[in-house]
Amino acid sequence: MQLHVFAGSKSVSPGGRAPGRSLWANATLALAAFIAGPASAEPPAGQLLASQCAQCHGTNGSGYESIAGKSAGDLFGDLMDMKYRPVENIMDRQARAYTDEQLRLIADYFSGLPGSGSDD
Repeated sequence: MQLHVFAGSKSVSPGGRAPGRSLWANATLALAAFIAGPASAEPPAGQLLASQCAQCHGTNGSGYESIAGKSAGDLFGDLMDMKYRPVENIMDRQARAYTDEQLRLIADYFSGLPGSGSDD
């Protein structure tokens, strides 16, 4: 029986020679790659759409008028009101730049962030 000590990605036998990866090492690497998932993981839905919001509300939704953690339904309702009412302020113009589905994704994203969702 040969003892293998792993150093980096190759196994080394007690005699100091490197016989290459064992079947066990290959299986371990394959399992690690499977668990790690794809190398280019996508950001949460709505995060990229919400990047415009960061100018005022911050990247974590707790800037001017905190919206992080606010109910998705409330956020979506507010955004829809802004989108379809006569233009009153910058938020009305911002909301018009998105589809209704995109506004839903933005609302869902900010509601999932930690925070109280209040203006305090």
